[in-house]
Amino acid sequence: MDYNTQLPQMIIPEYGRNIQNMINFCITLEDRDERNRCARAIIQVMGQLNPHLRDVADFTHKLWDHLFIISEFKLDVDSPYPMPSAETLNTKPGPVDYPTGKIKYKHYGKIIEDIISKAKNYEEGPEKEELKKVIANNLKKFYITWNSKDLMSDDIIFKQMDELSGGELKMEENIQLSSANELVKRQFTSNTNSNNNRNKHNNNNNRNKHHNNNNRGKHHNNNRNNNNNNR
Repeated sequence: MDYNTQLPQMIIPEYGRNIQNMINFCITLEDRDERNRCARAIIQVMGQLNPHLRDVADFTHKLWDHLFIISEFKLDVDSPYPMPSAETLNTKPGPVDYPTGKIKYKHYGKIIEDIISKAKNYEEGPEKEELKKVIANNLKKFYITWNSKDLMSDDIIFKQMDELSGGELKMEENIQLSSANELVKRQFTSNTNSNNNRNKHNNNNNRNKHHNNNNRGKHHNNNRNNNNNNR
């Protein structure tokens, strides 16, 4: 009896040793047509062993790539896709470019700064005034999330929005933002609706699954009754 530790290391363990043995056998076939038929049969088995790959884009392409990788690129067959190379497989990915821009107020984030930057290009008018109010309310909501509500005032928000916009977005006098409690309540309502929609979706899926199981069971019972009647 051979233990797994005594056997050659599997290239992609998810497919199991039988698939690797089948591929090794396929490599030894001398007739090219026979190798092609063998490779296509192995691809079908690999797809059946990993049905989750069917949800992946170009899943057949991925199976063929895995076939060549498991064969250590020794399998010479006609593939519908370009054969990957060992050099490409072993190439290390390049460094990831991270954003280097500084964020003036980290609790507001970069997206708010980008929105303010675009808002500065709006023409003066009711639309721009409404946009400034929406931005200010969002600033206030983010502020109370990370800071004490006791220190909260609209003047702080107006001052910081003025700084972030380089003095180009100034709120009109007598503008009053939403209260802290109202913003928190609005956020809570939004999260609750999101959770309710998610639960509703899950309940519908469970209901459909239960319905399908009942139909399957009913169909099975009908077949059994028909068989009994035929006897």
